Amino acid sequence: MKKAIILYLLLSALLAPLPAQHSAARLWNEAVLDGIRGDLARPTVHARNLFHTSLAMYDAWAVYSETGDTYLLGKTVHGFTCPFTGTPIPEDIKAAQEEAISFAAYRLLRHRFADSPGWRDLFYEIDLLMDSLGYDQGNVSTDYKCGPAELGNYIAEQVIRYGLQDGSNEAGEYANLYYEPVNPPMLVEAPGNPEILDLNRWQPLAFTTFIDQSGNPFGNFAPPFVSPEWGRVLPFSLNRNNAKIYERDGNPYWIYHDPGPPPYLDTSAVGGLSEEYKWSYALVAVWSSLLDPADGVMIDISPASVGNITEYPGDIFEYHDFYNLFEGGDTGQGYALNPKTGQPYAPQVIHRADYYRVLAEFWADGPDSETPPGHWFTIFNYISEQPELVKKMRGQGPVLDDLEWDVKGYFALGGAMHDVAVSVWGIKGWYDSVRPVSAIRGMAELGQSSDPALPHYHPGGLPLIPGYIELIEAGDPLQGQSGEYIHEIKIKAWRGPNFIEDPRTDVAGVGWVRANFWWPYQRPTFVSPPFAGYISGHSTYSRAAAEVLTAMTGDPFFPGGLGEFHCPKNEFLVFEDGPSTDLTLQWAAYRDAADQCSLSRIYGGIHPPADDIPGRRIGQEIGVQAFQFAEQYFNKTKVPREVSELKVFPNPASCVVQVEFEYEGEMPVKIYSADGRLERALSVRFANKQGFVNLDGLANGLHVIVGFKGEKDRFFEQKVVVQAN
Repeated sequence: MKKAIILYLLLSALLAPLPAQHSAARLWNEAVLDGIRGDLARPTVHARNLFHTSLAMYDAWAVYSETGDTYLLGKTVHGFTCPFTGTPIPEDIKAAQEEAISFAAYRLLRHRFADSPGWRDLFYEIDLLMDSLGYDQGNVSTDYKCGPAELGNYIAEQVIRYGLQDGSNEAGEYANLYYEPVNPPMLVEAPGNPEILDLNRWQPLAFTTFIDQSGNPFGNFAPPFVSPEWGRVLPFSLNRNNAKIYERDGNPYWIYHDPGPPPYLDTSAVGGLSEEYKWSYALVAVWSSLLDPADGVMIDISPASVGNITEYPGDIFEYHDFYNLFEGGDTGQGYALNPKTGQPYAPQVIHRADYYRVLAEFWADGPDSETPPGHWFTIFNYISEQPELVKKMRGQGPVLDDLEWDVKGYFALGGAMHDVAVSVWGIKGWYDSVRPVSAIRGMAELGQSSDPALPHYHPGGLPLIPGYIELIEAGDPLQGQSGEYIHEIKIKAWRGPNFIEDPRTDVAGVGWVRANFWWPYQRPTFVSPPFAGYISGHSTYSRAAAEVLTAMTGDPFFPGGLGEFHCPKNEFLVFEDGPSTDLTLQWAAYRDAADQCSLSRIYGGIHPPADDIPGRRIGQEIGVQAFQFAEQYFNKTKVPREVSELKVFPNPASCVVQVEFEYEGEMPVKIYSADGRLERALSVRFANKQGFVNLDGLANGLHVIVGFKGEKDRFFEQKVVVQAN
């Protein structure tokens, strides 16, 4: 019940106030996001779903547009050819666009989410949506010359065909073809990490009880690595000729933006990048000590104090100055004034722990989440509702109507999110790096690496940080009944799910825990995403999306200089009770939201700094490139067709024939039976030297189409055969 309330509040806050009527694209995007929330948490798969539904809606809009060029329809993309010879342009173009968009999205959603845990709820929702729009779900024809519904069905069919050969292994339920983890699973409920073989490689997590997105329990389950081979999936704007193809065990791993390896732990000696590995994961442990609202620490979380980072660290050795080890946060100093109003931002002073916990959950990608790429579609929808936003491409030119704004925004954002998934998961699969829960527990098993003169020394152990990471001494409450835990490592941290009986009312709090029982701030049935850490998908998705929104609006700032999301007291948090007071997340710029998202993964205990900064940099590059690539389609004027002689096709035809003829404008056309009887008189509009003649309702058999110049003079005469289904 609490989750349902939270989801309602989430949507209400981000989408209110709602206009009287959304565009068709917006309605279907909301349906896609609902489908993702009810599915398995697969960021790669859902970035692809968002991109494919967005391109389907964009093409359904562009085919009727005077300037927008299609992406897949009538094109060859990555060697896949989508045949298309045109469709009639009706008088009510917007209605045709909306109908084609609806059928394309509807068919694609029913295909992509057929095996989702939440398929029943989604199918009920989209069936109702089709009914409310007045469309016939039973129309499954793909004869795109017959009308917008058939065109939408055809686009969905072609996108599905494209997806079945794009390298995602959709037909095999996206299963991995060759990747195998080198480490055995770690049972998270058990202490320590005694079975790990390589602290530099990813480790699966095993659960005595794993609960999926629909609440179904599975015993003794270790979720496999999600999409380690995703780098080979066909991208949007990325150039496959620029990809590096590495090989491990004879199998290829595609990488488009190679950041180089993360810092590796050397378990035989101290020094070098091994110390950066230790520092990076130690920071995650220290930041988990900041999650107790009872500590009384108050901070201002308004844009007056948060955001406005001027530059990122140049290399890993500068991370120490960028991240605040003991207080959390980064070098952002906030803004003296709201750039839109010229007034100072009102301070918002709240409990530090409430803020950090809310960030960890708001940007989460576990159960019931629309995953990181979906978050940014939600934010795009939010800014599109703001009255201060003027819907001009790059902030210039004519004001776009809601439909054009939405389809172009979804297309560019979807392409960027898909490119991020392809690039980041290529990196994840190849470098295969460890997550904090495995690294922290694993180093704790080895000991401490700070002082050879102290007990439990090991060069690969955790660094000791007084007040945060220490040795258990005699007399310590953690020493055990007979002192069996003396000289083990302890961490001052969030105490974990074992201290929460009812997450609706309980708070775990912060205290000293044995390091081999350290937990990230996550649900006990999720713990960490089932894929490698390096690099952070959240950081990359978010910075790429921020660049797309900046380019699309022509402004780096949220409308009015402020984006907000309200988190009510004792209602928003799910992992445990909270926040202890009402608070509102606030951002001045899109990049501030992206930077906040990046930090949230560290507060949540699932990424160290070493995963973060490379993702932000790569996201910046992908976002700019993807939007520029999308713009080529927005700005492309359709090239006049060369027509040397009359062409009429298909022939035989069922409901419509396409006529190619050197003519522009309205032409009187008459249709005669084989014995010369006039059957139909109509006006056909020729645009770009093509027109469409409606044959619907004519009897099967031979007919004659005649195009007239004036009352009597004939342009052409053509026999056609009607062969209705």
